[in-house]
Amino acid sequence: MFTSLSDRLTDTFRHLRSKGRITESDVNSTIRDIRVALLDADVALPVVRHFTAAVRERALGAEVHEALNPAQQVVKIVNEELVEILGGQTRRIEFAKQPPTVIMLAGLQGSGKTTLAGKLGHWLKEQGHTPMLVAADLQRPNAVTQLQVVGERAGIPVYAPERGNVSGYDAAIETGLGTTGYGDPIAVARGGVAEAQRQQRDVVIVDTAGRLAIDEALMQQAADIRAAISPDEVLFVIDAMIGQAAVETAEAFQRGVAFTGVVLSKLDGDARGGAALSVAQSTGRPIMFASTGEGVKDFEVFHPDRMASRILDMGDVLTLIEQAEKAFDRRQADEMARKFMAEEDFTFDDFLQQMAAIKKMGNLKSMLGMMPGMNQMRDAINALDEREFDRVEAMVRSMTPFERTHPKQINGSRRARIARGSGVQVSEVNSLLERFGEAQKMMKQMRRGGGMPGLPGGGKKGKQAPQRKKGKSGNPAKRAEQERAAAEKAQAARGSSFGSAFGDGTGAGDVDMSQLPKGFDSFLGR
Repeated sequence: MFTSLSDRLTDTFRHLRSKGRITESDVNSTIRDIRVALLDADVALPVVRHFTAAVRERALGAEVHEALNPAQQVVKIVNEELVEILGGQTRRIEFAKQPPTVIMLAGLQGSGKTTLAGKLGHWLKEQGHTPMLVAADLQRPNAVTQLQVVGERAGIPVYAPERGNVSGYDAAIETGLGTTGYGDPIAVARGGVAEAQRQQRDVVIVDTAGRLAIDEALMQQAADIRAAISPDEVLFVIDAMIGQAAVETAEAFQRGVAFTGVVLSKLDGDARGGAALSVAQSTGRPIMFASTGEGVKDFEVFHPDRMASRILDMGDVLTLIEQAEKAFDRRQADEMARKFMAEEDFTFDDFLQQMAAIKKMGNLKSMLGMMPGMNQMRDAINALDEREFDRVEAMVRSMTPFERTHPKQINGSRRARIARGSGVQVSEVNSLLERFGEAQKMMKQMRRGGGMPGLPGGGKKGKQAPQRKKGKSGNPAKRAEQERAAAEKAQAARGSSFGSAFGDGTGAGDVDMSQLPKGFDSFLGR
């Protein structure tokens, strides 16, 4: 979404960082480049003027001239002002003190309200809530059916007493009554809230009708629904690819419906993204959520600071960590750590577990894009074929349980059978086994204190002479002295802060340093 804007800002800052001292001319040139980049991204002109004026005032102030790194300070100012126009702070849903919390969705037709209702419901369900969807869009053809399908996919019940428009004919709204030829959406919305109370649901999401253009009938119907159900949150769903029309549309809905928050849909599109940078500043209402795909899980809380970091190619590591925490099973992670410490070989079964967890995290290209500096590798990321993971998984699943734990025993005939079972060439199986063997060697090297190949102190070429283990003395008295010293050393290790961190200090559950992998003592600085 912000590819063009991000590229232009990155180039501007790269040029700025090459200067040891920044003059007023440099600041003016940077501001001019930023203004052009924002206008090219379809950001509304009033927002551009406000943003560049704030950046210029701060960039010419003392905080830049007195900084040790003026260029970096300008980047910091741009980042902070970008966070400000995106809403400043993360805004959460304000739940009602007395359930159910009523959330009303409003917006133009085609903005993605119905799909977003299912995504929001699924997200709330994951947070421990019990949501219900209400089909109050009776005008758009098959809108009720679509919401039922979305609700089923998300595992959320849908209140739909009316079938709505199933013929494709759009009946006119009767002025003053708010009804259509297919039922009364106000009565449906009111009945949905009552049904949620009866079922003891704590959240109600009301999907309302939209139009292809702003009109008085739409606004009146939305206002009547709001008056009837008194929602705790009114979310305005806007297509992030709408461009300059975003501000006009948002301001019209703000006057007619008085929404409390904004949801950006289709944020994964290839448009220039000016809507995201314009709506919050123009309406004074925060962006609360972002929809990034077609699946029910392609939905996230909007964090202004993290989005600003993405735009400036600083990455979004916090979101990446949160997704990883959701996807990776804690028990499996602990088991992997235990196997690593015990010098047990990494097997293809472990590989399948890791691959399944990565798939749970979502789109791999999106995850790579959250890492700092990845804009410079965009072409390589875009060229990544995620179907390769499916081919690898097919090869692994074509192996027998014995072969997954003993890859070195996979001979020529076994490789041919695996290739036939997974629909690939034998050369691809050979390549997989070769890469897997290299991964096992790398993990063994890391366990022995060798570090990562290619990093300082790691991956040293050539074989190192094995350290000779000091043998026990043949003298009985000297041998007894050695054993006593070893016992004292082990006892000291168990009583150390390292041991107490893994146990209770009494020895139960403490780590026996003598049982750790070879070289681990030196890794800890012992």
